[in-house]
Amino acid sequence: MEGKFLGNEIVLQIHGMKTYFFTDMGTVKAVDGLDLAVRTGSTLGIVGESGCGKTVTALSIMRLVPKPAGKIVAGKVIFDGTDLLKLTKSEMRKIRGNKISMIFQEPMTALNPVYRVGDQIAEVISLHQHVSKKEAMERAIEVLKLVKIPSPDIRIKDYPHQMSGGMRQRVMIAIAVSCDPSLVIADEPTTALDVTIQAQVLDLMKRLKEVTNTASILITHDLGVIAENAQEVVVMYAGKAVEYAGVKRLFDNPLHPYTVGMMKCIPWLGAHRDKKSRLPVISGIVPNLYDLPKGCSFAERCREAQGPCWHNQPELVSLEQGHLVRCLKY
Repeated sequence: MEGKFLGNEIVLQIHGMKTYFFTDMGTVKAVDGLDLAVRTGSTLGIVGESGCGKTVTALSIMRLVPKPAGKIVAGKVIFDGTDLLKLTKSEMRKIRGNKISMIFQEPMTALNPVYRVGDQIAEVISLHQHVSKKEAMERAIEVLKLVKIPSPDIRIKDYPHQMSGGMRQRVMIAIAVSCDPSLVIADEPTTALDVTIQAQVLDLMKRLKEVTNTASILITHDLGVIAENAQEVVVMYAGKAVEYAGVKRLFDNPLHPYTVGMMKCIPWLGAHRDKKSRLPVISGIVPNLYDLPKGCSFAERCREAQGPCWHNQPELVSLEQGHLVRCLKY
């Protein structure tokens, strides 16, 4: 994939990453040959249905794939000129939470319920910045103020259960940015939050990115969130990237049948539709990752599938400048 991504100042680049889970039922190819790049100061969106490999991609970058079943079996994850997959556990711990941080999917469960939120933020700062406990707590108050939590010097003494879901998500963001990382990975950061709080959290993340010029990866199943917050997009299906493009190019001209299908499922404001008609759906379900089909993984659900689609694996090819697609049509 080298040379297919455009632009300079790439902070993270993944080449051919494969993350498999070896179980009694068989081998699950959760991520199967993924290529992507993230640029400084920009947001890369990863979008797709549940089970397509989005979260496993994030965990693979962080080297947090559950063991012993999960294993990164191939590929490179180049961050700041270093292949993260070749680092020792102690070397990776110096990067994780410091230069690369992650906002986990469920703020309700990601925070430790028996520790005050201030202590949880200060612990990360003390671990990576090697400052005193007092200095770490002062920095914790600063980042709580940065994420717009009122009276941070008071709320720092709260336990997670004393905060709302939106406040807990802000604490998660505070932990993620407390050490001024080069890359922040946000895995479904608005899950379980109501629409108003979702908008506030996404607006906060956008503002922090502008202030700090931090690169970010935004994982979601919501194309609306992608349209508003990402500059580039990877569409994933069954562990593979099926389309890669700039956000405007993707929405103006989606090429892969899966991307087209997802966009047709969205109700558009102002669209004229018969009251009795239903939104289109993508028929069928995601294939069993224990036993993927020989040909294109999307063939069984694709209305445009033809003979070769059932027998040949499509490659990710570049059709236009910066627009890649995995489909035999092209």
